[in-house]
Amino acid sequence: MKKALVILLTLAMLCGLTAASVGAEQTKFKVGILAPAVTHGWVAGVAYYAEARCKELSDQVEYTMYTSENAEQMTAQLDDLVTWGAQAIIAFPQWEGMEVPIQAAIDQGITVVNFDIAIEAEGVYRVTGDNEDMGIQGAKYIVDKVGPDATVVVLEVPTSGSVSELRKKGFIDTIAEIAPNLNILTYATKFTREDGLKDFADILVSNQKIDAVYSMDDETSIGVLQAIAESGRTDVKVVTGGGGCQEYFKMMPDNQDIWIQSALYSPRMVMDAVDVAVAALNGETPDAVKIIPTTIVDRENCADYLDPTSPY
Repeated sequence: MKKALVILLTLAMLCGLTAASVGAEQTKFKVGILAPAVTHGWVAGVAYYAEARCKELSDQVEYTMYTSENAEQMTAQLDDLVTWGAQAIIAFPQWEGMEVPIQAAIDQGITVVNFDIAIEAEGVYRVTGDNEDMGIQGAKYIVDKVGPDATVVVLEVPTSGSVSELRKKGFIDTIAEIAPNLNILTYATKFTREDGLKDFADILVSNQKIDAVYSMDDETSIGVLQAIAESGRTDVKVVTGGGGCQEYFKMMPDNQDIWIQSALYSPRMVMDAVDVAVAALNGETPDAVKIIPTTIVDRENCADYLDPTSPY
């Protein structure tokens, strides 16, 4: 009798372990990541940190990641994730035209966390840096360094949508309050060092006096600094940036003639987007919008932000 009881208890324990194992498998959430193809170091960082966070949460998350060249390709990849059974999607769309497919995914019950660029979709979560505050802090920094009557070049990037719009708005609105006599010259460029170099070389030829540059991106700023160096100009005293590029940080203490500044907008923020998705899938109620505060980095504190493990 005792032997039979032991056998029954052993079988019960084995069944319990099997059920627990099945349950554990069932609690793994399927999470999809949609990112642009790598055309910029910061974008590479986003894909890297999104995947890294999913790997850290491997006991909870099964993930699939796609990179795309345009909105059409990203839309097709979103459809593939839906077919795969994604329960949540981290979307980092850099182009217009993603609103409809993202809304369709949400309407199917999929949790969508929009990273960085704003998407007009009802029910979407969003994780982003404070783009407008980056402009505000850039304006204050420039006025502090060169005064309220200087000539400043603003390098906007219209193709980046809300990112450029908000950063420019923060800058222009703040200048209107603290330095209304500032002479602002606005030019369009792109978030690459090649475009920063090419466009700012032309800007230097067209303008004989420039006190500061409000650049929105570290890679653009690297190109701007190269253009300044190649021109031999000494009038530019401030170049701002944004993003968190390690190469850019390393340039800060070596150039004592120009205040090189970056509004930290780290690609690591995408890890928060993964956390928001997992929290929502776990039945929690994360905030619909999570905004990561701005941190200013320049020669005085850049050593604190050097990260040899960063891909950006």
